[in-house]
Amino acid sequence: MADLLVETPLSAFLQVIFDRLASREVLDFIRGKKLEDGLLRKLKPTLMSANVVLKYAENEPITDKDARALIDELKDAVYCADDLLHEIAAEALQSRMESEGQTSKVRKVSRFFSSRNPFERGMESKLGEILEKIEYLLNQEGIRGLKKYCKGEKEFQKSRETSSVDETGVFYGRDGEKEAIMQLLHSEYLTENQIDVIPILGLPGVGKTAFARFIYNDERVAEWFDLKAWVCVSDQFDVSRVTKTILDAITSGCDDSQNLEQLQLRLKEKLLGKKFLFVLDDVWNENYSYWKKLISTFTSGAKNSKIIVTTHSGRVASIVRTVPTFDLHILSDDDCWKLFATHAFVDGIPSMHPDLKVIGEEIAKRCKGLPLAATTLGGLLRGELGVDAWNKILRSPLWDITDDILPALRLSYYYLPSELKRCFAYCSIFPKDYEFTKEELIQLWMAEDLLPLSKENDDAEDKGNEYFKKLELRSFFQKSKGDKCCFVMHDLISDLAKSVSEEFFCSLDGSDGSCEITEKTRHLSNIQGSYDVSKKFKTLSKAKSLRTFLTFQSSSLWCYVTSQLIDLITKCRCLRALSLAKYRNINELPEEIGNLKFLRYLNLSQTLITCLPNSLSTLYYLQTLILFECLELAELPKDMCRLINLQHLDIRKTDLERMPEGMDKLKDLRILTDFVLGDQNGSSINELGKLKHLRGSLAISGLENVARARDAKDANLKEKKDLKELELLWSSGHDIDDTTHEREVLEQLEPHTNLERLVISYYGGTGFPEWVGRSPFSNVVSVELSGCKYCLFLPPLGQLSSLESLSISGFSGVVTVGDDNDGFYGHCDASSKPFGSLKTLGFWNMPEWKEWKLCSRDDAFSSLQELSIRDCPKLANSLPKHLPSLTKLWIYRCGNLGGLLPRAPSICKLELRLCDALQLVPLPGGLREFDICNRIINDSIMEQMMERCTRLEKLTMFNCSNLRSLPEGSLPITLKQLRIYGGVLDCFKIPLYKSLESLMILSGRCHPVGSFPLGSFPMLNNLYLQCDNLKWIGASEGPHHQHLACLKSLVICSSDFISFQIEEGLSATNLTSLTLASCVNLKSFPEHMHSLFPFLEGLIISDCREIRSFPSEGLPSKLKTISISESDKLITGMTRREWSLQTLPFLTRFKIESSKLEIECFPDEHLLPSSLTDLEIWGLPNLKLLNSKGFQHLTSLRHLHISHLSEHDYYEATKFHSLTGAKESFPDEHLLPSSLTDLHICCFRNLKHLDDKGFQHLTSLLRLHIKCCPSLKESCKKGTGRDWPIISHIPVIWIDNEVII
Repeated sequence: MADLLVETPLSAFLQVIFDRLASREVLDFIRGKKLEDGLLRKLKPTLMSANVVLKYAENEPITDKDARALIDELKDAVYCADDLLHEIAAEALQSRMESEGQTSKVRKVSRFFSSRNPFERGMESKLGEILEKIEYLLNQEGIRGLKKYCKGEKEFQKSRETSSVDETGVFYGRDGEKEAIMQLLHSEYLTENQIDVIPILGLPGVGKTAFARFIYNDERVAEWFDLKAWVCVSDQFDVSRVTKTILDAITSGCDDSQNLEQLQLRLKEKLLGKKFLFVLDDVWNENYSYWKKLISTFTSGAKNSKIIVTTHSGRVASIVRTVPTFDLHILSDDDCWKLFATHAFVDGIPSMHPDLKVIGEEIAKRCKGLPLAATTLGGLLRGELGVDAWNKILRSPLWDITDDILPALRLSYYYLPSELKRCFAYCSIFPKDYEFTKEELIQLWMAEDLLPLSKENDDAEDKGNEYFKKLELRSFFQKSKGDKCCFVMHDLISDLAKSVSEEFFCSLDGSDGSCEITEKTRHLSNIQGSYDVSKKFKTLSKAKSLRTFLTFQSSSLWCYVTSQLIDLITKCRCLRALSLAKYRNINELPEEIGNLKFLRYLNLSQTLITCLPNSLSTLYYLQTLILFECLELAELPKDMCRLINLQHLDIRKTDLERMPEGMDKLKDLRILTDFVLGDQNGSSINELGKLKHLRGSLAISGLENVARARDAKDANLKEKKDLKELELLWSSGHDIDDTTHEREVLEQLEPHTNLERLVISYYGGTGFPEWVGRSPFSNVVSVELSGCKYCLFLPPLGQLSSLESLSISGFSGVVTVGDDNDGFYGHCDASSKPFGSLKTLGFWNMPEWKEWKLCSRDDAFSSLQELSIRDCPKLANSLPKHLPSLTKLWIYRCGNLGGLLPRAPSICKLELRLCDALQLVPLPGGLREFDICNRIINDSIMEQMMERCTRLEKLTMFNCSNLRSLPEGSLPITLKQLRIYGGVLDCFKIPLYKSLESLMILSGRCHPVGSFPLGSFPMLNNLYLQCDNLKWIGASEGPHHQHLACLKSLVICSSDFISFQIEEGLSATNLTSLTLASCVNLKSFPEHMHSLFPFLEGLIISDCREIRSFPSEGLPSKLKTISISESDKLITGMTRREWSLQTLPFLTRFKIESSKLEIECFPDEHLLPSSLTDLEIWGLPNLKLLNSKGFQHLTSLRHLHISHLSEHDYYEATKFHSLTGAKESFPDEHLLPSSLTDLHICCFRNLKHLDDKGFQHLTSLLRLHIKCCPSLKESCKKGTGRDWPIISHIPVIWIDNEVII
């Protein structure tokens, strides 16, 4: 596919080089170094010649491999030229900075890093070599004759043809979307438009054409419209052709006229007074004048005629639409599978081929909801019934790159301007499904010089926003379904980006990397593993001109990296963007970070870095520094003020004590997330006043350290119109000597009225200044006030017309909310409502609050959806009487709150805890979730409460001690989840609720009979029973066999439990997990367990002391995991060979634990099956020998954990004093299988050494963990320990809490 495109266009990039070369600063510096004029004179025209070639190449698809290779060489040479010029510019900047009165220490550091002057390293010869190479390449036949290797433009741009004829006759998953469009086409849908133009917007391959065809061929269309026509417009928007196609369609003839005016006159005549529907399929044109010329012909038709336009471009949609754009989304996995199956199976019946059905469903998931992909791959496999062929498609990394999917995407890329091509190609750095923010991508574009500016006063971020919007409108980016602030690229778009970047971009994935790094590699993405060892980066040194090194998190929660990586990174002198985010063992950077003088972007987020070297202050090009959630970071470099190009500084969730002095010199700062005021030295708050470009969010903390209110005024927040979020934070528990001073400080910190979010915490004044809550702050959507314990009244927040979220907590002095003194509701005129936009309201920790005076107007809180009141013990009067939009209500620990619940017809969730005074009879009828805690409720009250709850789906009851039974017949059949904690409940009556899918009873007592009829729960998925008096579970009464097809997980925890009475009347064929805990009187498993639970995969037995053996007929054959702990009689059965684990072919994980059992040797020969991959041995205090015969056949074993303490004692650390261990070295020679990759050795106090011979054959060992073995810890100390040579080759070593990689 990529043969049709030249990778990573550089023509726009060359303009950056020209600008750099023309810089007076650079020219003066070069002349000062007396660089040969001839080279300078040759440089620009040579690069301009290269620019001509690269421009031509990026606009003409090249198929000849040799020509493409020459183009790659030319681009590589241009990259080298830029690096060289950038080095000159960096030297020029450093020279200027050194001359501007640095401290002697910084001067010393700077001279150290500039000691290797480029001119002293043969700058002239390097530049000469690059010029010679570029000239040589430009003179090669493959480049001089480039045109003959290019396809003709018309051939490449050949339009795809579509028609209104239904090609397949099948359609899935679009019925609802179709009806939404049909409503717009209906004659009853009237607008003021002469013609309604309905854009259908979606990704290439999402099925826009098929969807439009689905609508076009609906029988109702013929009834509603006099005329209809279908035109495939495609990338060539020819007004004459489109007009002629429509005319031919509605006249059933063929007009040979080529004159546009004649065609339009004839079409106007045919449309006169007629209501029509035209479909213009696959429109690319973004020229408004062309569109106006076309649509002017249609105005003679009847009013409310319709035009449907399908397009992948949001820009096209915005030009043509007269009604809102209709976004066509991807299909669900299920609908994608149905479509795939229709094309793949000749007989159309997947169930006839169960093996293929399983594989096909996975293939359909990989189609990512794109109908075109599902159709194409289904057709590819049509009639093919071999499992191998289907698996080959499923496992192929190129399975979704087919000629039927990518052409439209290639064309989308082909039509991008050069500058957008570069920006899009750079996105290949992102892994598939990576969620990125617009700001993150723009910062990376800036770092890579992808945003050339036409004027000195242009703003790179504004240019980045413009480029981003254009790519989003063209559907290259989509909003994430998860985080609404993020974007993603569809898999096919991601593939396109990678296909046009290729050799210059590389991705490292897995422990040893997954791509070939070469000298041409400029951009590298590193997909983190749990442990990134040195082997992964073994070829990184080849990329001597690397510009980008970005880490992206995998699924691992914690990631660790070899210390060698930073050494390698600091040698990549051309780096522009560097991310080492989320590596937990990075706690410092070396001074050599100052070598990276081109660096513009540095991300150290979520590392444990404690300080930054002052050499970082010599990175004068640095634009973005991200230190988010560096929890151990206490200070920034003291010469931070030298970073004159810094624009983004993210220090959220750090432990900074103060800002360094001179922050006001960073005049280009746009984003400053936090400004920390120290109690002595450091920056003063008035330095913020000189940072005129601040935008986004700003948190100012340590405000108790502001000595004078005038200093706060000098911060000039009122003029910072681009600040959208502001947090004003005093320290918790700070000494308040003067409440008036605190008010004066807050008064001077008034922000601009463009503010959208305001947070004030631990403010020590008795009241708020007038600006807090003033109506001119009409953009404020969120306010959080917390810890203001001296405030007596709340500010008038009700008059903030856009306020949607309000949180008030820790106001210890507030007694009344809503009285005339605080004016909480504000002064709203007749056209506005108090808190009219508020959706979320929370009052927390208000210990003296007694009264909530309600607003005199009934329309207050009319939009409120969520209300939370917690820890307000003195609040006594009732809540607002009517909240028409309320959906969720939480009331916790408000013991005096009385009265009725608000009338809330929309409420669906209610949680009540420790609020006995509230009247709950009856509960709102629309409830779907109800959670009640520590309430005295008897059976009668419960029945009255539930009287109207006809839609309840989830019910949770905690410590409702007087409740004996649930109301028979009162709970609705919709109930799906029931959780009961504590209390005494008649479990026998619960089965009346046959709709239950999840049932949990914890710390309860069952009906005296002690039986639980499990068979009465036909829909149950999960059952958790931890209750006294439960003696057995079994089938419900009745003659029929009961099949619990839905039950997947069963947990029983009861000391009285003695039996499964299910042998004859019950089976649970889909049960996959069974846990028996603390069943101290249970003596046996069900005898026919293998047939009752045939698909059981996980079995956990804990503290079941009387069970002696597994069933004589054996365990279920599908078992994968078995865990047995503190069940000594069962474990003792091993010695009698009663376990029969060898008959379990799928068993991979096995855990054994006992703190008392006197076993000296484990495991017996052939006890464990050869399929085992994970083995854990905990406790066994008398264990003296690991039996080599028991291990020798475990050829699949990967993970072994052996601990001298039981798991409970290990985590509780209760028996460390009593450890005894007979052996002093471990392991014996040939004891452990060579397949082992992870070895954990824990809590052997007497273990002193590792056995060299025992480790020699462990050639696959990747990770060694040594925990709580003090003697062994000393012996394995890195570099000096006696046993260090034995283990030094292991990639990852944990010794207690230290990781060595």
